[in-house]
Amino acid sequence: MLFDSAIYAVFLVVVVLVYWRLRHHAQNRLLLLASYFFYGWWDWRFLILMIGSTTADYHIARAIAASSDRSRRRALLLFSLALNFGILGYFKYCNFFIDSFARVADLLGAHNLPHALWQIILPPAISFYTFQEVAYIVDVHAGRLPASRQFDEYALFISFFPHLIAGPIQRPGHLLPQVQQPRRFDGTQFYDGCMLILAGLFRKCVVADSCARIANVAFGGRLGDSGLAALLGIYAFAWQIYADFSGYSDIARGSAQVLGFHFSLNFRQPYLAFSLQDFWRRWHISLSTWLRDYVYIPLGGNRGGTVRTYRNLMTTMLLGGLWHGASWNFVIWGGLHGGGLAAERAVGEPAEPVRALWLRRLVIFHFVCFAWVFFRASTFHEATDYLAQLRHWTWTPVLGSVICYLALAIVPLLLIDLRLEHTGEEYALQSARFRWQLAAAAGAVLCIAFLSESTANAFIYFQF
Repeated sequence: MLFDSAIYAVFLVVVVLVYWRLRHHAQNRLLLLASYFFYGWWDWRFLILMIGSTTADYHIARAIAASSDRSRRRALLLFSLALNFGILGYFKYCNFFIDSFARVADLLGAHNLPHALWQIILPPAISFYTFQEVAYIVDVHAGRLPASRQFDEYALFISFFPHLIAGPIQRPGHLLPQVQQPRRFDGTQFYDGCMLILAGLFRKCVVADSCARIANVAFGGRLGDSGLAALLGIYAFAWQIYADFSGYSDIARGSAQVLGFHFSLNFRQPYLAFSLQDFWRRWHISLSTWLRDYVYIPLGGNRGGTVRTYRNLMTTMLLGGLWHGASWNFVIWGGLHGGGLAAERAVGEPAEPVRALWLRRLVIFHFVCFAWVFFRASTFHEATDYLAQLRHWTWTPVLGSVICYLALAIVPLLLIDLRLEHTGEEYALQSARFRWQLAAAAGAVLCIAFLSESTANAFIYFQF
């Protein structure tokens, strides 16, 4: 069930209409059933896996909270971590190791091994709900959060459909108390939620899908082999993945708000970052802060000297890359960002005048774009071959049309982001008068109606 599909719109409207007629506990049960229905829509078999994982962690957390034996508490924590990461590793990385083994075997002369028969299907959202379960267990063990006493409350925290498939990854201390406490209808919150959904649909259906057409053609080799064609493809994918994922996050946050919940912000104009550290404060904030708090800091963070700090940075970013998918390209992507962050820390923050800010932004943007090539390409050789096109620059008339088409898709979003950066609003014109908001909403609806494709396209982060 895709967020930009008609069936999701019907699903959300029905849930909202029934939800606000019920009391607190009945609301939670309705949302839990709706979330299981939403997830089961993809494949009901994976629903069994998620319910089983949720049930195990619920009881483990209760056992940790009830025990005063330090060794037993630690053993239960390690068991939960092994269980969660074991399930995630099996489904997400088994194929990766099988394929790598098959390549090595092929080099050694063992050809045509039937490894295709061993392929494992990846359950949707397993990376996201696993990280939420791990955060919950760790927080309960550390005493930062009491263990939930009601299974349906904990299960709803894990499976709540607005964030289930692709985040934002919700911290237990932020979302679980909202599940446990009664919600009151707030007209302003409801209105803002609707506007966030509309803003997200504009980003996805108009900007991301338009950029995707160019990125697919360019990376597929159908735009020519010139450096300009390659550069346009890189720019197109950079804005596609940003508009796609930020659009998803806006729809997720808006869907939660019309139900009386608040999700943490997941994007804050990342392509306006003036350093890589600043980029990761703005890009996929829920993941970057999770990696910081549950990987980087436990490894030692910036304590223990310069070498250990660089090691912790690189380890965190390599794991962050591998979290995105079982591919060496994702490892390289994470390694590029880890190396860049380490280099920034080594050089230090330059004392530059304000007029140099945009130059720094351009440098960071192009570093991020360079790394995106490895994220987008299927293999390392495909990425390097694509980058090799940048050595040869030729002009064809079709490239002029592509530049105009790409500019029409990117410039509106860039202008929106510049305004959001200046005002701190969550969506464009949030603080403007109602008539201007209404005009903007009408314009967005018209753009979605006339410029979006007739069929819904899966969000990029659904594959993770």
